[in-house]
Amino acid sequence: MNSTNKSYFFAGISVLLWSTVATSFKIGLRELDFIQLIFYASAVAVVILFGIILMQGKMQLLYRQSAGQLFYSLFLGAFNPLFYYLVLFKAYSLLPAQLAQPLNMVWPIVLTLLSVPFLGQKIGKWSIVGLFVSFTGVVFISSQGGWSGFQNTSMYGVLLALGSSVIWSLYWILNVRDKRDAVIKLFLSFFFGLIFLTGVMFLFSGFRVEAGTGILAAVYVGIFEVGITYVFWMKALQHSTNNAKTGNLIFLTPFLSLIFIRFILKETLFITTFIGLIFIVAGIFVQRLDKKAQRFS
Repeated sequence: MNSTNKSYFFAGISVLLWSTVATSFKIGLRELDFIQLIFYASAVAVVILFGIILMQGKMQLLYRQSAGQLFYSLFLGAFNPLFYYLVLFKAYSLLPAQLAQPLNMVWPIVLTLLSVPFLGQKIGKWSIVGLFVSFTGVVFISSQGGWSGFQNTSMYGVLLALGSSVIWSLYWILNVRDKRDAVIKLFLSFFFGLIFLTGVMFLFSGFRVEAGTGILAAVYVGIFEVGITYVFWMKALQHSTNNAKTGNLIFLTPFLSLIFIRFILKETLFITTFIGLIFIVAGIFVQRLDKKAQRFS
């Protein structure tokens, strides 16, 4: 298998696994509250990521972390997993999966907007056009089949789903400035995030959970939302001869996700969900036409 085929192989596995996690979120939230779900998923992710560090022989890199680097990881852990997943899972608890998942996809547009104040970039005309195209998609998705559907949509949930894209974009900006090994950074972020989440669990939830599909879903999310799938994606990019083309495969995820949502969660899919998702993805690609924004998309 040549390098290009390896890239598409690992990218394909990543896209397939990530397309299942929205369904897993909703299954987990049937028995766990949103705080419990991210706590147990993060605990599993920490174990998985530590195992990957051991297998990749990177323990020396972990030992060499300076006090400043550890503090920075502590700071990043407040963004991801703490704030990001608490907001995202709360959105999933309020919205159907077919709404929450696509709404979270607007983060590349948000990232471009945030690059103006945080990275000193100028926003071009295509980024503005892309913003409006994606916003049109948000309106379609929120309508749940038509104008009357807005009455059944939790606007608070919509704002949380969109807000999670803001948190993720801020995390991305902070993370991209950190030149440490990617797996080491992610492990430390979740390690410190788990410490924060322990306090949140103690104050606002409870540690006692019955065995069932909820805890199994949390384990699944911990493995496949963050753990091994992240490593597969990194391998896809390492073997890729064109990271832009490989990266575009990630936009298959929300469409594949709708298949799992329909046949496992049994949600009735609205035509407006497909239309809105197409608008959101189209807006992201339009935004990439802006040469000033391409480096940060």
